[in-house]
Amino acid sequence: MALHVALPLLALLAACAPGRGAAPGATPAPDAGPLGLPPIPAVTGRPLDIRVVSPGAQASVGPRDSTFIFGSVGSGDATLTINGATVPVAPNGAFLAFLPVPPAAAPRYELVATRGAESARRTVPVRVPARRILAATGRLAVDSGSVSPAGRSVLRADEPVRVTVRAPRNATAWLALDGDRRVPLVDAAAARGSVGATGDDAATTWVTEVPARALAQAPEARVLIARDADTVRLRVGRISVADSTALARDWVQLGRVTAVPDTDRVVVGRPTPDGTYKWFFAPGTPVERTGMQGGMTRVRLDQQLEVWVDSSEVIALPAGWSPPRRVAGGARVAPAAEWVDFLVPLAERPPYQIVERGREIDLVLYGTTLSPDILPLWGTATDSLVRQVVWEQEATDRVRVTLRLSEDPFGYLAMWDPARGFVLRVRRTPAVDPARPLRGMRIVVDAGHPPGGATGPTGLWEPVAVLPVAERVRDLLQQRGATVVMTRTTADPVPLGDRGIMARRANGHAFVSIHLNAFPDGVNPYANAGTSTLFFHQHSEPLARLVQREMVRRFRVRDIGIHYQNLAVARPPWMPAILTEGLFLMFPEQEASLRSPEGRELYARAVADGVEEYFRGLAKRQAP
Repeated sequence: MALHVALPLLALLAACAPGRGAAPGATPAPDAGPLGLPPIPAVTGRPLDIRVVSPGAQASVGPRDSTFIFGSVGSGDATLTINGATVPVAPNGAFLAFLPVPPAAAPRYELVATRGAESARRTVPVRVPARRILAATGRLAVDSGSVSPAGRSVLRADEPVRVTVRAPRNATAWLALDGDRRVPLVDAAAARGSVGATGDDAATTWVTEVPARALAQAPEARVLIARDADTVRLRVGRISVADSTALARDWVQLGRVTAVPDTDRVVVGRPTPDGTYKWFFAPGTPVERTGMQGGMTRVRLDQQLEVWVDSSEVIALPAGWSPPRRVAGGARVAPAAEWVDFLVPLAERPPYQIVERGREIDLVLYGTTLSPDILPLWGTATDSLVRQVVWEQEATDRVRVTLRLSEDPFGYLAMWDPARGFVLRVRRTPAVDPARPLRGMRIVVDAGHPPGGATGPTGLWEPVAVLPVAERVRDLLQQRGATVVMTRTTADPVPLGDRGIMARRANGHAFVSIHLNAFPDGVNPYANAGTSTLFFHQHSEPLARLVQREMVRRFRVRDIGIHYQNLAVARPPWMPAILTEGLFLMFPEQEASLRSPEGRELYARAVADGVEEYFRGLAKRQAP
């Protein structure tokens, strides 16, 4: 979610100042610079000194069969074993291994480095959660932490609630309500024709569904699991039922309204309580509250759609309050020099969604009725960005407006203007000089992290590694005519949400966030490593594809592609925005390359060339 922050003008101007070593000059040839990762420099004869970066002491490494361990032994002429397995050592002494998780009875990694008669040892204690075996014999044991629902929820009376528990498959399970009311639970694996767990573990998941009112009427509802003479009783979460007889609907407001409208402040909606970001609402939007689960609140956008928002963003409105009806008798298109506004005059903020489809942008307004006699396309004789506006009342309280453009979308911004109503601002593609496509472009370069960040085997920290890459990208772009805004020029942390805000307030034409990758515990790094580029909005995909192509060409590592991903720095919609995961810092050769000027040059030129190629493509499309 974007955070509201007032950025000092002085800081923004300083970020735009020319970088060290930047000078005007001819655009470098696309193939200028190195290709392929530089070799790891040899470090020999140093004292053996075993250092483990991951996992840390007492880190949890289960439950899984294998995980990675990496660090350094101090010298590249040593040999290394970990728990008896031989592990390759890179020329600079770094190592990366993917090994079995040690047994719970001996939860540690024993590392031994040797060089001739010299040796060094280190023990890394870890936590290996004991695997809970639910045996088919002996005293009945069940997984008490697997019971759902858990916690407290407020739901509709007829809403289905899934009740589950993990228990042995040769047991019997049921939901005990009040009195003699019982509902059997079914072995989910057996119902699908699966045998479930194998070996000593007889566990399966038992499941049923009941309406919320059944649990609400039985405050002591429990799941019972029985086998032979043993019975285990486990309480389920507390379910309350929304009052269906209430005379007034339960209206709430999403987020607080500030005195000065702030387009960078949004309230996020999700399709499920723990789902991805899908909707972005203006603060002050009134919606009906229909349920709660954990720290999330369910709200109704219109008669057909409900979504989940963080409960901290929900402000109760007075009982009996009702919003003005969202009815628009007209809408219009108003062009300006750098954008075109689509204006929908409404008396109240609507929940909305914006969807890009090729050269079309759909604006979905929930809880809204549109009935225009005319849709003026102002300035169509000289302005051809919005060629046509088509509207469809999809439901009684949902309208879809389609803006058909003469070119692919470049960016957009949704705003609530008390004087004009709902505004969808569609950004024009900037005019690009085909001879020097970056001339006059404002590019925002973000050195990823801190806070946070990955660490390599010899201790190189991601924020430290990417800053000189970002600075070199800045220099290359400025040499090619661009104005560059840096979100970070020091080691000081910059809040994640502020970075996209800086890009939007600088009116950037592209936003590139530079990162290095890492795997979560348990993933085999040797099967998945490579270079990738991530984006969120459709109009950012062409930039992502071209930068990715250049990184693959220069690094000459595995291409793991471009991906849609829900990332804070990629969500700002005003310009193409991407995040690059150039290399995996945990690999010795990739970490070593980021310590060298040659490796940093590889990364910087890949980004700069990809950005330049993107704008060169825009120039070609603009050519008469």
